[in-house]
Amino acid sequence: MALFYPDLDNLTRLLLILRKKYPGVHSGQVGFPGGREEPGDRSMLDTALRETEEEVGAESTKIEVIRPVSQLFIPPSNFEVYPFLGIYPGTPEFRKQASEVEDLVEVPLTEFLDDQNIISTRMTTSYARDIEVPAFSLGGHTVWGATAMMLSEIRELFRKIL
Repeated sequence: MALFYPDLDNLTRLLLILRKKYPGVHSGQVGFPGGREEPGDRSMLDTALRETEEEVGAESTKIEVIRPVSQLFIPPSNFEVYPFLGIYPGTPEFRKQASEVEDLVEVPLTEFLDDQNIISTRMTTSYARDIEVPAFSLGGHTVWGATAMMLSEIRELFRKIL
């Protein structure tokens, strides 16, 4: 869930999470709240809403889902991701899920839309060593891979309406 919301100063922010370190391909990476479909989920949207509430505490019933973003296959983890763009009506009272979320990365909309935060960086990944990848510099973190791809699409959507 790409979740936008007003902060206490009524400035728009985008929520990202820093994942905990664990033995896996997405360990310690910045991404969106979200996760695997569970048997009780009726749809991918239900999964996104449930996971957002579980991981960061934003009440799923208050999230206004604007639209889906293009689904994306992530080869290293063999996941098909079904992202959504949502708006929260007020400043959420976030609660990190201690087992999965290391930190919350609250990015001002102006920082997200600033072209100077589009970067290129060298990474070592689960499938390649020392490769140059497109990325974003947001909230003091390098955001790359599938999350950067989804962010690029969301930026283009914003540019069409702003």
